[in-house]
Amino acid sequence: MSKLTLVIGNKNYSSWLLRVWLAMKQAGIDFTEIRILLGTPITSQEILKYSPTGLVPVLLDGDIKVWEFLAICEYVAEKFTDSLWQKNQAARAVARAVSAEMHAGFPNLRKYMPMDCRSRYSEVGIIPEVKPEIKRINKMWRECREKYGAEGDMLFGKFTIADAMYAPVVSRFVTYQIKLEPIAQAYAEAVWALPDMQEWLAAAAVETENVFY
Repeated sequence: MSKLTLVIGNKNYSSWLLRVWLAMKQAGIDFTEIRILLGTPITSQEILKYSPTGLVPVLLDGDIKVWEFLAICEYVAEKFTDSLWQKNQAARAVARAVSAEMHAGFPNLRKYMPMDCRSRYSEVGIIPEVKPEIKRINKMWRECREKYGAEGDMLFGKFTIADAMYAPVVSRFVTYQIKLEPIAQAYAEAVWALPDMQEWLAAAAVETENVFY
């Protein structure tokens, strides 16, 4: 088996990198990291050595290059582990749906509450356009936990790609000190407490770059 390499950038700011990294760590997949500093004059040039899009993350598996978050997660789930999706068909369908919803939606949350693991702000970003998206996330998390979460603390009990999708949202809610419904708050705290999440946050905390993109 070839050694997997994950090409990433700054951990403090990048939600998509966290998603891939956390999913692979939670699945126990061994990989090395290549970290490319984002926001510099040579960033695109450096990333293009590995990624055809000039964007990170990208997974290198021998001669195979896989880019884009969901494609990477589906690839590793298919080849290396059966733990990243629920085995129950109904739960798996819902997990894929909520993952796709995060992948394509919540534009105001992304715009007005950018990921910044190191910082803490009070009520910043809580504009009218963001509130319905926070309400939707509260509802989604509550419904997943109530219907599918009996076997653990994650949305579908055990950790899945859906949890990887929402880990950066948890980080945003901590950064911007968002008050959540009790079930959603308990879920957020469980994600935050994951040892792999804490490892990511520790790495983000010691980065010295100030990069917003």
